[in-house]
Order: sequence, then C-alpha cells, then structure tokens
Amino acid sequence: MALFDLLGRRWAMGVLWQLCSGGPCTFRELQDRCESISPAVLNSRIKDLRQAKLLERGEGGYQPTDLGKQIISSLHPLKDLAEQWVETL
Repeated sequence: MALFDLLGRRWAMGVLWQLCSGGPCTFRELQDRCESISPAVLNSRIKDLRQAKLLERGEGGYQPTDLGKQIISSLHPLKDLAEQWVETL
C-alpha cells in the first residue's frame, strides 16, 4: 500500500489538498496556505508527490496531476463524514 505510506507522511495529504482546493501556486504561496509547515518539510513533500506523479510544476506553479485530483476527489466523502461526526461531539 505505497499510496497510504505516501499520504500518511506528515503534510503530504495537506499539501495535495491545498493545491486541489486552492489552485496552482508557488512554493512560498503553498507554504503560506499550509501555515505551520517548515520549508524543509514542504520541499520534501513536494519531491515525494512529484516522484509519485501526484504533483507537477506548471506555468502557474505547483499543481496536482489528474491522478492527484482523483485521489483528493475520492476523499471528499470521508471529509463529509468527518464534518458530520464533529457535529455529534
């Protein structure tokens, strides 16, 4: 389950989620979106996600690939369930 290993790394899913929801951006913009991420961790996650072909660098900066978008789309039902769960607490 290499995908779970990758997405389980600190900030990996957060970086991909930010790019899918906020659109392409530069390294600095992505760091601002992720707020508390260090430059070293962000650089490492970008490298990991690019190597896995979930992220690419285009004209507008970093952006998710079609596969990256598909992965995040598949997580939307889980996000919806999590929001419902929080309301019950």
